[in-house]
Amino acid sequence: MLKKIFRFLFSMGLLLGGVLFYLYYLHFVKANIVSEGDETELFIRPNATVATVQANLKNLGILENPDAFSFLAGIKNYKGNNIVAGKYVIRNGMTNNELINHLRAGNGKQAISITINLERELKQISGTLARDIMIDSATVYNWLSSESNAQSLGFSQETIIAMFIPNTYFIDWDVSAENLMKRMKAEYDRFWNNDRLTKLKNTGLTQQEVATLASIVYWETKIPQDMRTVAGVYINRLRKGIALQADPTLIFALGDYSIKRVLNKDKELESPYNTYKYAGLPPGPILIPPVNCIDAVLEFGNHNFYYFVAKEDLSGGTYFSRTYEEHLRYAAKYQRALNRRRVFR
Repeated sequence: MLKKIFRFLFSMGLLLGGVLFYLYYLHFVKANIVSEGDETELFIRPNATVATVQANLKNLGILENPDAFSFLAGIKNYKGNNIVAGKYVIRNGMTNNELINHLRAGNGKQAISITINLERELKQISGTLARDIMIDSATVYNWLSSESNAQSLGFSQETIIAMFIPNTYFIDWDVSAENLMKRMKAEYDRFWNNDRLTKLKNTGLTQQEVATLASIVYWETKIPQDMRTVAGVYINRLRKGIALQADPTLIFALGDYSIKRVLNKDKELESPYNTYKYAGLPPGPILIPPVNCIDAVLEFGNHNFYYFVAKEDLSGGTYFSRTYEEHLRYAAKYQRALNRRRVFR
């Protein structure tokens, strides 16, 4: 009788051990992520539940055993605050244990890279910012277009473009528009370090005015050694109260960036960005200026030039002049070169 009981208990022990081993294998050893590629992107939205995450994985077609996932998720307390919104990269061959450890408390959360570079207008900036994050470009644009929002960060609707410094930034996928702008403002403040603020005093401009002038300088020349000289020309004109007469600002006002040649009739356009008609700087930047152009304005050339025009070989080089008469001679060369090349607009 004792032998029968012993054999029964032994058999039950083996059975229980087998069950426990199978459960261990199923949840900790066996791959539960099976995908065609090596990696799959998973996006978890705010306030998601374990059921939502499971559904997302199923919709991606990579979760082999949903029940095993939800069972272990319960044991490992993958719920509530441990479900963190964001972007995750899920590797092929992950076990349930690896997957839940990867997701739990945002352990595997990845940042989104956003590269800002030379965008011209708020819609273009909004599209760049929202391209790979949870919120859409319309949400970003509406935030940026709000005067009160701009003022809360120390800008106006015209100058908020100056807040964006060209660079690559790493942002949470689920960032809100407000927090995204706070991050951009923090990067702006970091950019304007003590060295740049010291140089700023010598220009007689504000930080936003420097960005505005830098945006014009970029449009005028791509040759680094000419940037400081061009900046110096414009600062000379500003200090003398002479209209900037900057073609790029007029092209911006016209909204046609294919224009290669500004005509006299264009100079009659009614716009605060028409620097032929209105003295001083325009209301704000005409694009997000590169850092080297901002630094060129801060280190503007100290000279007596008040005029400049592109060289007639269209190489990108520039003639600089102290007098209007000299400028007219150089300008005539440039105009003849455009005529020869039949560039009339």
